[in-house]
Amino acid sequence: MKHEDQGVGHIGSRSQRVGQPWERSRPPLQLPQQDVVLDCGWGKLVFAHTFPDNERLARTIADEAPGTRNIAFYVKEPHVLLSKAPAELFLDPSHTFRLWFSNYQPARPRRREYIVRQVRKETDAAAINRIYNLRHMVPVNPEFVWAHRTDPRLVYLVAEDTRTGEIIGTTTGVNHAATFEDPEKGSSLWCLAISAATPYSGVGQALVRHLAEHFQTQGCSFMDLSVLHDNAGAIGLYEKLGFERVPLFCVKRKNPINQPLFVTHEEVKELNPYAAIIVKEAQRRGINVQVIDAEEGYFALELAGRKVICRESLSELTSAVAMSRCQNKRVTLRVLREAGLAVPAQTLAGKREDNERFLEEYAPLVVKPLNGEQGAGISTDINTYEELAAAVRHARKLGERVLMEEQVEGDDLRVIVIKYEVVAAAVRQPPTVTGTGQETVSQLIRKQSRRRQAATEGESRIPLDEETRRCVRQAGYEMDEVLPAGESIRVRRTANLHTGGVLRDVTDELHPALREAAVKAARALAIPVVGLDFLVPDVAGPDHVIIEANERPGLANHEPQPTAQKFIDLLFPQTGYRAHDTYIGSPGSR
Repeated sequence: MKHEDQGVGHIGSRSQRVGQPWERSRPPLQLPQQDVVLDCGWGKLVFAHTFPDNERLARTIADEAPGTRNIAFYVKEPHVLLSKAPAELFLDPSHTFRLWFSNYQPARPRRREYIVRQVRKETDAAAINRIYNLRHMVPVNPEFVWAHRTDPRLVYLVAEDTRTGEIIGTTTGVNHAATFEDPEKGSSLWCLAISAATPYSGVGQALVRHLAEHFQTQGCSFMDLSVLHDNAGAIGLYEKLGFERVPLFCVKRKNPINQPLFVTHEEVKELNPYAAIIVKEAQRRGINVQVIDAEEGYFALELAGRKVICRESLSELTSAVAMSRCQNKRVTLRVLREAGLAVPAQTLAGKREDNERFLEEYAPLVVKPLNGEQGAGISTDINTYEELAAAVRHARKLGERVLMEEQVEGDDLRVIVIKYEVVAAAVRQPPTVTGTGQETVSQLIRKQSRRRQAATEGESRIPLDEETRRCVRQAGYEMDEVLPAGESIRVRRTANLHTGGVLRDVTDELHPALREAAVKAARALAIPVVGLDFLVPDVAGPDHVIIEANERPGLANHEPQPTAQKFIDLLFPQTGYRAHDTYIGSPGSR
C-alpha cells in the first residue's frame, strides 16, 4: 500500500522543510501494515497514514471508550477525512513538530537534583496518573501503565527528585517501528507533564532529551509531537531543542473532553481559573452561562428558568450572614469556639501594653488583617515587640483592625466542604527555593515565581516584599547571597497559593476526626460552600486547630478532586452525574 493511496504523501524525505513543497524525490514507501491503532490508556493513537479508507478511519476515531479520547495522527488532508463525518470529527488546533536525530545535539551534563528514568515501580504508574490529573489531562489507569512498562511500543519516563523520591514529571513515547514496522523508523512524544509544585527548572527539557536519546539508540530517525498552537511555552522549548514544523495534522472526535477545542466561548477565556473551572463544568452539562464581569469572576448560570449568580465559588446560596462571619476572622473563631471546635488564642491589636502581654503569653504569633484574603498582609513567627510593631504596621496597610493570633505549629491543611460533605483536602506548603551554587536567593525566587505563575495562569507568585526578606534572613541568608548548590530554604512562612505556596492532595489520607470537624464547622457557620484552614501535626491523625474559613475557596486548586462537579450538583442537582459516570479532566497536551 502506498502513501499516495491515502492522500498523505511521503513524510520522511530530509528535503522536506517548513514553507517548502513536499516533493516526492523517490517512490513512496510500502507500509507493512494497514489500519494501525495503538491503545495508550488515555485513548487510542490512530496512525492515519496506514488507513487506505477514510470512512473506516473516521469510524475508528469515533469508536471511543467512555472517559477516553482517540487521536488520529499523520492526517495530511484533514478536509477529506472530515467530510466523512462532519458532525462527529474536528480538526485539532495543534501544530506538528519533528526532531531529526541526524541533527540532534545531546545535552551537556546537568545538575542532579532529579534524574530521568523509565518506570520501575507500581508507585511510578500511580504518580504519572496523579500528574496527569493535576495538569488537567485525560487520566490513564495506573494498572495499564504498569502492565505496559516493558511493551516495546510504549516508553514511560519519569523525572524523580533525588532528595525526596517524588515523581515531578513524566512523558510517554511511541516507537513506530515496534508498533507497525514503520519503514521510516519514526517515533513520537506524547503526554509531557511537569508537576506545578517542583522547584526545579529544566525538567521538561530533560524528559524530552532523554526520550529523544532513547529512541536514537533504538535506531529511530526522528521524533514527532503535536502541541496546541497557542502553547507558546512548549513551542519555545521544542524549537530550542531543534524541532521543526511539518505540515501534518491531528483529527479528534467531538466529545466533552475536547469541547474547549472546537467550541469557542470568548468571554469564558477571560475568566480566572477559579471561575473558569465552574463555568466549563456547567457548559458540559448544558447549563447556559452568562459572563457578567470576567475581571472579578462574576457569572450567571441558568437552566429551566432558574438563574443563579456566582462570583467564582461564592453563590446566592451563601447568605450574607454566613459570608460576613467568614470575612471577619475574629467572628469566625468565636462561632467555631462556641460550637466546641479547637481554635487558637486570638485578640485584636491595640495598646502597646496589651500587645506585649499577649505576645509574652502566646509567642510566637501570627499577625494578619481582620478582613484580609489571599495571604496578603500576614506576618508569622513574631517573637519580639519590634517584630510585632512592624507586622502590625504591615497588616494595617490593608485595614485598620489587625489580629494577633497564637501560632500553632503543624501542616497547613485546606479542606473544602460542599453541601456539608468533605470533597477535597490538600496540604499547602510554603514556597522554597533550592540553590544552584551560582544564583542569588533573589534570582532563585524570581525564577520560581515565574514557574508558579505559568503553572497557575498567573494566580500564584512569590512577592519580593519585606516578609520574604525577613524569612530569608531567618534562614541565615540575604537576598543578594548565592545559595549553595542543593541547599533549600523557605522564602515564605505562609503557604497561601497566591504568595507562591503549592498544594499536595491528601483527601484520601484525611483522618475521620478532621472530616467531622470540617463538616461541624461548616454547619456552625451555616455556609454551603467553604474552605476551612486547619493546622495539623499529621493529616492522618485527629489533632488540629481551625484558624480560618474562606467563603470563596478556589476550587481549581484541588483537582483532580471533583470540586467543580460537586458545586454544580449543589446549584443544579437535576444535572448531577449518575453513580457509574466517571469524572474526566480538561484536555491537556496529548
